[in-house]
Amino acid sequence: AAAMAGEALSRVPDVQIDGDGVFKYVLVRVRGAGAPAKDVVRGHGWAEYHADLFERTAEELAPHGLSCECLGGGRLAHRPEERKIHVYGYSVGFGRADHAVTTEKLKAEYPDYEITWADEGY
Repeated sequence: AAAMAGEALSRVPDVQIDGDGVFKYVLVRVRGAGAPAKDVVRGHGWAEYHADLFERTAEELAPHGLSCECLGGGRLAHRPEERKIHVYGYSVGFGRADHAVTTEKLKAEYPDYEITWADEGY
């Protein structure tokens, strides 16, 4: 089971965010049975609440035997024409995500971007 969970976990993208704009994001810890956990970033403009992002992620992962917990949220300002992403703010329901972790994930996904973060702002 652990090997299967590990394989399912390895197929979960670290980052899934909208191509541009300002939108909410959540930092989610994904776990498989007996497998190590990994943190993923999900951010989309369609989400009215951070919980919408988390619930959609949980629904997508459940059939693969993966569970998840929300570590917090915030906002992303994605400006592809400037190759910049700014991470800031917090989630009322889940609290503030660790923006430093989110920034590292984004840097791995967007190596040619300038990625910044701040605890200020909503």
